[in-house]
Amino acid sequence: MNTTKNHLPDIVAAIDLGSNSFHMIVARLEESGTLSIIDRLQENVRLGGGLDKNGIIDESAQNRAFECLESFAQRIHGLPQSAVRIAGTNTLRIAKNARSFVKKAEKILNHPIEIIEGREEARLIYLGVAHGLATKKGKRLVVDIGGGSTECIIGSGMQPLRRESLYIGCVSSSRRFFDGGDITKKSMKAAVTEAALTLFPQAADFQSGKWDEAIGCSGTIKAIRNIVHEQGWCKNGISKESLLKLRDNLIDAGHIDRCKLDGLSDNRRPVLAGGLSVLLAVFKTLDIRLMQVSDQGMREGLLYDLVGRITHHDVRDATVEGAMSRWSVDIEQAKRITHTVEKLCLAVYKPWSIDIEQIKPLVKWASMLHEIGLQVSHNNYHKHGAYILTNADMQGFSRQEQALLAALVLSHRSKFRTHSFKTLMKPFVRAGKHMCVLLRIAVLLHRGRSDQPLPDIEISVRNNNINLHFPESWLDSHNMTLADLLKERSYLKAAGYKLSFE
Repeated sequence: MNTTKNHLPDIVAAIDLGSNSFHMIVARLEESGTLSIIDRLQENVRLGGGLDKNGIIDESAQNRAFECLESFAQRIHGLPQSAVRIAGTNTLRIAKNARSFVKKAEKILNHPIEIIEGREEARLIYLGVAHGLATKKGKRLVVDIGGGSTECIIGSGMQPLRRESLYIGCVSSSRRFFDGGDITKKSMKAAVTEAALTLFPQAADFQSGKWDEAIGCSGTIKAIRNIVHEQGWCKNGISKESLLKLRDNLIDAGHIDRCKLDGLSDNRRPVLAGGLSVLLAVFKTLDIRLMQVSDQGMREGLLYDLVGRITHHDVRDATVEGAMSRWSVDIEQAKRITHTVEKLCLAVYKPWSIDIEQIKPLVKWASMLHEIGLQVSHNNYHKHGAYILTNADMQGFSRQEQALLAALVLSHRSKFRTHSFKTLMKPFVRAGKHMCVLLRIAVLLHRGRSDQPLPDIEISVRNNNINLHFPESWLDSHNMTLADLLKERSYLKAAGYKLSFE
């Protein structure tokens, strides 16, 4: 693939593996960093509809998904991994067989798939919507009703200020209250009540008065907008009155197949009642009178976030800096460790065949955060740090990336817990263990927390054999480091590595 003189990729792509629909957006990345959309693809896969009572995605839904991904794969064939982002949302967050599904999907796409948490999904949704709107003063409420979750965000300009993800969506509501397509006054009331109960704990933070305009996105909201416009019930966005008319129309029809509504597509028909019930609950609970509709959403947010990474405006850097400040991390020590890890990494990534572009920033962030658990307790602080990094709301990071950070921090000292790497996504398993070795060595070398620079230390690796070469007689005059290295040799031997030094 050709690149510009600034080494920017010509073409970038984002894929959103939603619970109801899969979306792909492809764009040309101009030298200025702006995007020109050149292709959009969408398939109503209804992955969430394939979840059985045991939380397993059934074979039929998986086959629909894989068939869709085969066509997506043709469009992104030849694009480097750095030019493509693929994100899975609610269904892949909760499905018990998500790991095996992702493994097969990655083989089809030949690109890694990130599973993102609900609040990260909300951030990306807001980013996509905000890029498509004219800049104005004031705060906006953004609502996205997906197949299995609903995201609510309040933001100002390009900055999300509050984000929540709630486990209610058009697919899950349709399956629970309108399974088979029957629609009654009783079932609609029950569906709206259930959605309102889910929204209620967060309502005070998102109610009218906390924002100046309400904006909806997602297929559900756009479909409802199209219907109420075609019916002449509302010509400007979606009004509360138009939603009530649509509700009454569905109840009068009695079954979704008997609904004769202009603007209703066959693809949206099976989940319309569930989506409407959630939107009615949103309007009622948050006291919304009128909602404008954005045609942009999470896939555009993924694309803009990808461009930020390519052009070195990565939100993850700010997230790590914020975490260091919040948890009072010793910044000078973090810098020492990070500098040494990066030097060691540059020396070994080729013989260890490591994708430096993917792994290096994650190892850097783990180095910066390796002492985050000290604010909880000095005892077992590596365990506390791993827990924080596993469960924290870390903007920009996928679930798999947080798992790698946690594994690195957990094993940066004391026993090398190889089991924590076995459950990582495939590209992180081997590379993560190798990088953990480097982090351990860097921590060991800076145990004294001194500003005195280290001597030139050479490292060479071959398979799992690691050799450190120090300047002549240096170890003889640094007995504490020598003792630590002897102890480290035993720890690494138990993890399958052989450490030698001279």
